[in-house]
Formats: sequence, C-alpha cells, structure tokens
Amino acid sequence: MATSQVRILLVDDFQPFRLYISSLLQKRNDIRIVGEAADGIEAVERSGRLRPDLILLDVGLPKLNGIDAARQIRTASPESKIIFLSQEASIEIIEEALGTGAKGYIVKSDVVTELMSALNLVIRGGSFVGGGCGTLRPEKSKQEEDSWGRQGNEILHF
Repeated sequence: MATSQVRILLVDDFQPFRLYISSLLQKRNDIRIVGEAADGIEAVERSGRLRPDLILLDVGLPKLNGIDAARQIRTASPESKIIFLSQEASIEIIEEALGTGAKGYIVKSDVVTELMSALNLVIRGGSFVGGGCGTLRPEKSKQEEDSWGRQGNEILHF
C-alpha cells in the first residue's frame, strides 16, 4: 500500500452504518472510499473489479456471509487486506473470520474508538483485534495465544 491514498471498499448491509463509517473516514486525507457493497456477492464482485487496498467487511451479510465472502475475496483480490467490522463477538466467529486471512476484527460498538488505530496498523502491515473481542483461544498456551491475540485493546502483529 505505497500509494498516497489507501483505497477502501466498505461492505455492510445497513446503509446508515456505511454512511457513518464514510463520515469517519472522510476526515482522513490518506483514505479514499472507492466503493460500497450491501451483500457478500457484491463484495466479492466489487473487490475483484476495484482491487481495493483495504476492505471493511461485516460478518452478517445477506446472500453470502462475510466470512465466506472473505474466502472468495482472497481469490478475487488477493492483495486486498480485510478488517471485519461486526456485531458478532463470539470467539468462534472471530477465529473463523481471522482464519480467512483477515488482518483485523472490531466489534461495531467499539468502532469509534478503535477504527483509526486498526486502520493505521493494518495499512502499515500489522494486524488488529479489538478489545471487544475478548480473549481469543483461551484454552491455548501463551505462545499460541500471542499469535492470535489477547484480551484488551492491544495492537497485535501476526
């Protein structure tokens, strides 16, 4: 992502939420929203056509859920990085979402406090798991936990 502006595809089925995220992102000169999608099929199609640098993707999408869409996006636009923005906060869903190769996960209720930190880190090549995600893989060892994340609002590098 060496371009002057990071090109973002915004995917959420709730149009007021897309507008809200757009308004947050418009405050930054280094970001440009190049497209939007309201379902998983549109997300895959637009990611292949637009080849965005970053995709902000909901899990709970109609027609094709966000996790399955992310798997298809890996083929349609393999260079695009994905950050999930979702109401889903269960460990199983978060692990499955990150297992697609996504670089971040933020619970929607925390978006206002965590989105900019997540964007900054992912744009620089890191990964981010928000504080609302709880403890990932609590049954795993400390070494395995470090590769997935820890409880709290830590910035994580995978």
